[in-house]
Amino acid sequence: MQEKSVLEMRKIYKSFPGVKALQGVDFTLREGEIHALMGENGAGKSTLIKVLTGVYSKDEGDIHIKGHENAVAIHSPQDAQKIGISTVYQEITLCPNLSVAENMFIGRDGGIMQNWKKMNADADKILESLGIPAKSTQQLASCSLAVQQMVAIARAVDMECKVLILDEPTSSLDEHEVQKLFGLMRDLKKKGVGIIFVTHFLDQVYEVCDRITVLRDGQLVGEYEIKDLPRVKLVAKMLGKEMDDMSDIKSSEKPYEAKEKTQPVFEAEQLVSDAGIKPFDFHIEKGEVNGFTGLLGSGRSECVRAIFGADRVLGGTVKKNGKQIKINKPIDAMRNGIAYLPEDRKVDGIVGDLSVRENIILALQVMKGFFKPFTKAEQYAFADEYIKALSIKTASADTPVKSLSGGNQQKVILARWLLTHPDYLILDEPTRGIDVGTKVDIQKLVLKLASEGMSVTFISSETDEMLRTCSRLIVMRDRRVVGELKEDELTQNKIMSTIAGGESK
Repeated sequence: MQEKSVLEMRKIYKSFPGVKALQGVDFTLREGEIHALMGENGAGKSTLIKVLTGVYSKDEGDIHIKGHENAVAIHSPQDAQKIGISTVYQEITLCPNLSVAENMFIGRDGGIMQNWKKMNADADKILESLGIPAKSTQQLASCSLAVQQMVAIARAVDMECKVLILDEPTSSLDEHEVQKLFGLMRDLKKKGVGIIFVTHFLDQVYEVCDRITVLRDGQLVGEYEIKDLPRVKLVAKMLGKEMDDMSDIKSSEKPYEAKEKTQPVFEAEQLVSDAGIKPFDFHIEKGEVNGFTGLLGSGRSECVRAIFGADRVLGGTVKKNGKQIKINKPIDAMRNGIAYLPEDRKVDGIVGDLSVRENIILALQVMKGFFKPFTKAEQYAFADEYIKALSIKTASADTPVKSLSGGNQQKVILARWLLTHPDYLILDEPTRGIDVGTKVDIQKLVLKLASEGMSVTFISSETDEMLRTCSRLIVMRDRRVVGELKEDELTQNKIMSTIAGGESK
């Protein structure tokens, strides 16, 4: 091992059926450093962490920890804990009904059967040494989320932790709480603890981290000192695009443009939901295809969920064709001509045990009311029309939708919404996990719908797709809108520099 390293992972491989999750990944953590582990969805970050903490067993590779002469074998989270690796997850895994001290010491030798006075005194000593504003005897539930997160860290650190993994620790915290957590991280850094910081927030990485490791598609892209990797280059490495190699790839098939200026079909002012996005303004014209773009976790999905009423709206005004409307829940949006294809089709989209026909008519039936069911003849007429129109490959309208391919399932959900004849269609990751041919079909369909006057918001992790389909992009970073790009500004370079915060080098 290198002299200052506390952890070295070398040539780590991990595969699942049909997926090479990690392909020869190296990772080095030094004593007393905060090291960001970055990458988009599916990059391999979670798998690497789970291998390190014994949740998954690696297929190949070695893990070295300071103080151990040979490579260590980690078969369980308990093994990881014994050799000084502790993890604090995004979801706090403590017991809110117990006291702070009980949470810090539960499961340890002696457990909560030990001397209560001594346990509370020891807990207060640790809390004070780490500057955590909590008392040993107070119930954990009475603490703020940030303090609960700090208690989880205090528990981890007190267990002679050499490596502390913080997995999205700031996602539920406000800005003031984030600063408290960063203060604690800096204190631990001074004490020599190596911290792996997994986050989607670029601003936080550059505020608190010393080095960055970037993964993409299960492979190591590189390891960088913060000072050597400007934000725009970090974005490029995460997305797999190099600035100098890019050109405007917009399709010659132009999105529809209204012939005369009209009232926006839909507009929102200072819209905000309970999903943690900052208040944002939004509008879309008739026949326009626009999109929200940004890295994973930037808030793009949360914005469209607020528009559709899928998350609880806390404030802001919404207008349709210039008239104020109320959208408190999805049925309000549907009745106002808004349709929404969600990001996760398996969780929020298809109803697997129902047939293709039943899935297609679902939204229209909800709007009509379940006490006024469509006749079987009407159901088959609707289903057959859209199976043909969208070229859905299915044995029949009665085939269970779960037996279809991912691309055909996606087409079924599209059919469901098109059957409601919406004025405004929101598509969140409509082409994720489907074959190239179906992707092209969906992109062509979006442009065709727009040419017929439908307004469409299109979200994709693949910026190439966004450039092919959208005539205007709203750029997100760290849950807030940071820019808007249109016409000649729609290039890969401009998108990445806007995500990065305006840096051009």
